[in-house]
Amino acid sequence: MARSRESVLVRRDVVGELVPYGTPFELQEGTWAEITQALGTSFTLLVEGRLVRLGGADADAIGKDKPEAMNVVHDGDDTSDEEVKRLIWEQLHTCYDPEIPVNIVDLGLVYKCEVEPYEQEAGKLRVIVDMTLTAPGCGMGEVIANEVNDKILNLPRVEEVTVNIVFDPPWDRSMMTEEAHLALGL
Repeated sequence: MARSRESVLVRRDVVGELVPYGTPFELQEGTWAEITQALGTSFTLLVEGRLVRLGGADADAIGKDKPEAMNVVHDGDDTSDEEVKRLIWEQLHTCYDPEIPVNIVDLGLVYKCEVEPYEQEAGKLRVIVDMTLTAPGCGMGEVIANEVNDKILNLPRVEEVTVNIVFDPPWDRSMMTEEAHLALGL
């Protein structure tokens, strides 16, 4: 099945990350790019034969609106622990590997997500996420982990987030949900 791609013109200088290396890559104003993936809160662009991840905060650089998934409630000290846990999983479902059109939860990359009291301030929470990558050498690991951290840290009552990238057990396709298998045609 062919996916439609949209050509866009870079409207201002902006820095993205090369996929799969995760290294900074400057997109210059006036450069043409094709959007190959616009999921969660980032865009994957094909630029001069290279894949580049562009964060949603810079969507205006390609003439797009900031993705709706970025509009997270920052306050809400009366939010219950269970509601915070639900919001965490919602946010994890908006994180994508820039090369794969399936979120990290359905890919089976999130091994653990724990919520515990934050010792330094009553009523606040600490979140620990253990996640893996589809390949140990993937340079996008830090980029994805930072996205997870930032999204969870924006939630009510969350004061601290630790994202650990682990490789035990090693990831394989059997960890993907049925939805992920269908989305990828497996």
